[in-house]
Order: sequence, then C-alpha cells, then structure tokens
Amino acid sequence: MSTYLIGLDYGTESARGVLIDAASGEQVASHAHPYRHGVMTSLPDGTRLPPLWALQDADDYIEAAGEILSRLGRGRAVEAIGLGFTASSPMPATGAGVPLSRIHPGDPHAYVKLWKHGAAQPYADAINAGGGAFLDNFGGKLSGEWLLAKAAQIADEAPEIWRETERFIEAGDWLVWQLCGREARSLGFAAYKAQYSEALGYPEGIVPGLAGRLSSPLGIGSAAGGLSAAWRERTGISGAAVVAVAVIDSHVVLPAIGAVSTGALVGALGTSAVYLFLNRDFRPLPPGIEGVARDGSIRDLWCYEAGQAGFGDTLAWFVKAFPRAPTQAGSFALYNGEAAAMAPGANHLLALDWWNGNRVPLADSGLSGLLLGLKTDTTAVGIYRALMESLCFGARTVLDLFEAADFSIERVILTSGLAQNNPLLVQIMADVFERSVEVPEIANPTAVGAAIHGAVAAGLVPDYAEGAARFGARRFTPYRPNPGHAPAYRTLYRNYRALCADDTVRRALHDLNIVIPG
Repeated sequence: MSTYLIGLDYGTESARGVLIDAASGEQVASHAHPYRHGVMTSLPDGTRLPPLWALQDADDYIEAAGEILSRLGRGRAVEAIGLGFTASSPMPATGAGVPLSRIHPGDPHAYVKLWKHGAAQPYADAINAGGGAFLDNFGGKLSGEWLLAKAAQIADEAPEIWRETERFIEAGDWLVWQLCGREARSLGFAAYKAQYSEALGYPEGIVPGLAGRLSSPLGIGSAAGGLSAAWRERTGISGAAVVAVAVIDSHVVLPAIGAVSTGALVGALGTSAVYLFLNRDFRPLPPGIEGVARDGSIRDLWCYEAGQAGFGDTLAWFVKAFPRAPTQAGSFALYNGEAAAMAPGANHLLALDWWNGNRVPLADSGLSGLLLGLKTDTTAVGIYRALMESLCFGARTVLDLFEAADFSIERVILTSGLAQNNPLLVQIMADVFERSVEVPEIANPTAVGAAIHGAVAAGLVPDYAEGAARFGARRFTPYRPNPGHAPAYRTLYRNYRALCADDTVRRALHDLNIVIPG
C-alpha cells in the first residue's frame, strides 16, 4: 500500500498543498486555494481600514486546509503533514483557540495582523528605544512586522480585546493547533518573530501580560501531534498523519533545495523576499542583517535572516495599476518582453524598493517607495524595469552586508515563485550581483520543504540532509552575469545606496504617512 506526505504552503493570498509519494519521492498532485477574504482592507461590515493596515480572517485558513487536505489526502494513507506559513502574522484567540474575530467581527484588532501590517511600527520604535538584551541577535532593533510590536498595538489601542485575549499566537501555530488539537508553537516563529531564546525565554516587561498569552515552543522538526479525528473525518485521510510544528514560509523551503549545510545564501523570492544563510557556528550578527537563531530553520544550525518587505507584490501592484492586457499574466508577459530588450540605464530611472517598508538595513515598515528621474519621455516599461532593478539592488545590499562581515558565500540559490517564473528578474539579479546564481528545478518548492519537515517530525527520515536527498531538487539552472552590464549597474547601485542612507529622504517618506488631506 502506498503512503504519502503532504506539505502545506500558506502564503499572502492563498494556500497551496503538495502530495508526495513517500517511497519514490515524486510529487503526485498539488492543489491551491485562494483565501476567501484575501488581504483585508475593510471589515465585513464595510468599514475601511486605516492606511498601513493589513489583516486576514483566520477562518480562511481553515477553509483552505479543508479543501486542500481533502483534495490531496482523501482515501490515502498519509504519514506526515508539514506546514509553512507567512510570518509574522499573529492573532488573538481564546484559551480554547477560538479566534477573537469570530466573537468581535467589527473590531479590526480581533483579526490576524498579516506580516505586512505596518501600523505597528511606532510601537516597534518605542520598544527599540527601550533597548534590552533580547535585541542583541536582531541588530538592536525589531520590526513593526513582528509579534511584540503587534501585541503592543493591540494592548494600547484595543485594551478590551487584549483583556479578552488568552492566547496571542502566530497564525501558523494556530493552524497546527486546529489540525491536531494541541497548542504546539514553533521555535522558528518564537525566535525570529517574538525574540524568544532558550536561555531567557520571551522578553519581559514589553507588553503587559504578554508572557501569559504565549507558551514555550518546540524545535523545528518536532511532532505537534497526529491529525485529529474531526479532521480525519472531514478530509478522509488515514495513516499516522503526524503534524509537524509550523515553519516560517521562507525558511521551510531550505531542505527542498538542498540548503541544509553551511555556505549557501538562499533567496526566497515571493510576495516579499527573504535571504537565509546557514552556519554551523555562531558568529556575531552582521550590521543591518535582521536576526539569527539556532534550531529555528534547520536543526543544529544557526540561520541568519534578512529580507525585503516588498518584492513580487511591488511588480504586481504596478501591473495591476497600469495593465496592458486583459489578464495580469498577459500584462506581465508584455512588460517582461519589452523590459528584456532595454539596456541597463537606458530608462534613466532609479527606484527605492520600499513599497512595503524596508527590512534591511533599516527595519522600518513606515517607509515607502521612491522613483527618481522621471521625464516627459519616461515610459511604463521603463518604470517597470526600474522597479525590477530596485529589487535586485535591495538584494545586493543583503549580499554586501554578509560579505562585509567576512561570511563566506559559496553559492547563491534563488527559489520560490519569482525565481521560477521570471527569468528576466533572475538574470538582472545575477548582473547586479556580478556573480552566478542558481535556480532549483523543482515544482512547489515551499510546499515540498514543508513535507520534508513533516517527514523529519514523523521519523521517516533521520535528518534534513536525508530528506533533501530523497524529496528535494536534483537539478539547478545557472544564470551567469553579463560583464557588459556591470558598469551601468555599479553606477545605479552606488546611487541607490546613497539614497538609502539619506536621512532627508527617509524623513520625507515618513512625513508622507502623516499628511492629512484637507
């Protein structure tokens, strides 16, 4: 009798699942399901949310899980289920795991605060000003995207919701709880997004009563429990169906692309972008890099994290705002085709990639994008090309910060949706980096990575290296830099870095957030 693994990948707009044959390692099927409410810009009663808010409805996650698990698992013996989830996307719940949004649908603070919810940045700034040892592995500052700042916002702006909150929990951890009936938090979420350490626990004295609303996490690759009887009945799944603790979605991809040891810088290029570097031994955090933790991504390794808050969704915004075809895919095809024919610098434009704020090196979600050099002959495709280049300049910044701290980067591996579907973007990345990059040839890499985490948790493989060998990518496509493009990109990148460091530019962008029309 065949047995299977299921990997779930919960992104910003939808969830995807993949079914893998446990014996052969082959992908048998996959299925995606969009969230019913998407990224919420208004409440169910029509109330518009303020600027910088980004919420989600936890019940959308349940609907997606029911649909995907039923499609993939019904009538099959499933050995393990793994789960990757966007982060930090925390939510208030009762002690029994009931989302407060079900109880208070008219209060925005009762919902999941999606990772790109930027309205908590002032609370992050206040926490950072107070300092503390918990910030040592995070460059002395945390982001408004993370759990502590979002908890502080609820406690201050909606004290009645905070009093009713018995559990403040990452949405990924909450979904695992729903699937297996046991609250089992992930060390990955806790360490990177809530500054938990095994030595000190969660930070104290930041948000009143927060510690009592959290719980101690389990290491990556741990079993949270078996799929509950209710979910077995709902989905038709049989077998052990061990549910692994959740993993940050960008981190969960690592074993699927063979990044299970020191030396590779991995870029997960999706709606946002995250860059990960694994190291056997601890080294001080390079200035500007977001954070580092052990056992939060791959067992027994330190993982250094950096990222860009806006990546694929920056390009998606532009194509949606300035369409050139009846479908978004058609518009992307036209823009990419014409942008590919444009030489570096020919558009006379330079952009800052801060459409959702800046993660590296500023950790400031209150910033916004910038476009310079507009003239009367500027074209839409010229702007599109500038946005693509800005994303690559932001990524180059991450690479430079690691190398300036003498981290030895032997390979650069780019994965996830944009890496697989936009070869022009990957080629520009190689040109800007002035070094080769690799893209793994594997479908659904994030979901496959989640399935490997499930396999480790269920004991089907002894470690991540074996999981990568059995279920991960076997081939990689190289993209080599064009030396002729280097001079133009060096000039553009130098000016990009100068703008990023300009206090006047940052103050102006912050002021735009507080200007009140009328």
